[in-house]
Amino acid sequence: MHRKAILIHLFAFMGLISTVYAGGNETKETHIQIVTTEGVIKIKLYNDTPLHRDNFVKLVNSHFYDSTIFHRVINQFMIQGGDPDSKKAAPGVMLGNGSTGYTIPAEIMPDKHYHKKGALAAARMGDEVNPNKESSGCQFYIVQGRNFSNEDLNTMEQRMLNNQKQEAFSRLMNKPENAGIRTRFTTFQQSQQTDSLMAISKLIEPMVLAEVSKMPQFKFSEEQRKIYSTVGGTPHLDGGYTVFGEVVEGLDLVDKIAAVKTLPGDRPEKDIRILKMSIEK
Repeated sequence: MHRKAILIHLFAFMGLISTVYAGGNETKETHIQIVTTEGVIKIKLYNDTPLHRDNFVKLVNSHFYDSTIFHRVINQFMIQGGDPDSKKAAPGVMLGNGSTGYTIPAEIMPDKHYHKKGALAAARMGDEVNPNKESSGCQFYIVQGRNFSNEDLNTMEQRMLNNQKQEAFSRLMNKPENAGIRTRFTTFQQSQQTDSLMAISKLIEPMVLAEVSKMPQFKFSEEQRKIYSTVGGTPHLDGGYTVFGEVVEGLDLVDKIAAVKTLPGDRPEKDIRILKMSIEK
């Protein structure tokens, strides 16, 4: 009897492990239903962006999003919502500054979760005031986007590399030990001493390239290129914002909302309101 009991417990334990690794409750994705004045959108949240997932679930369960509007809508780009100030905003008032009073650390994985059509991502303040790319505690956007050619994507990759070079240059020039070089560069630039500026730029270039080599190298995968050329999206946002879910039903409604007439500031002329968000059981 004792041996039989041990075997039963062992099999039960093995069954528990199998459930976890086969996708049991521990790995089940969370699905959200967004009921709007125009129809229903259903989304799923990714488990590997837990900070954003858990925060979104918390806000949904507290009815935070109920009665908010999609306050920023740009056709062939995205629809944005989640501003608590939009609940009772007068017609025509520009929105987008409402918050929870906190931010969420970035969970950016551009090689895995990217800005394809239907992607759910967190809005945030710009890099100049938010270098760590922390997300808004509540505002989100759903990508509509458009299709891009391989040539378009090649151009974006080059632009992102140039942005990295500029970032590396700024980082180097702000180091105390490079104060002398920074002063000379600024002087040559302001006085338009072209030859001297070119000479010091050649001196700085190897330092910049060495700094860039330490950064993650951005490159679209073959899968991303296929998705962006057929399904569409907003690839230029990759690496800059946390994508933490995607639309599983209602992409046609995203298109419909994105196409509405808007006022200056991109607020829809007629409010498109989120009546209710809820967790699907």
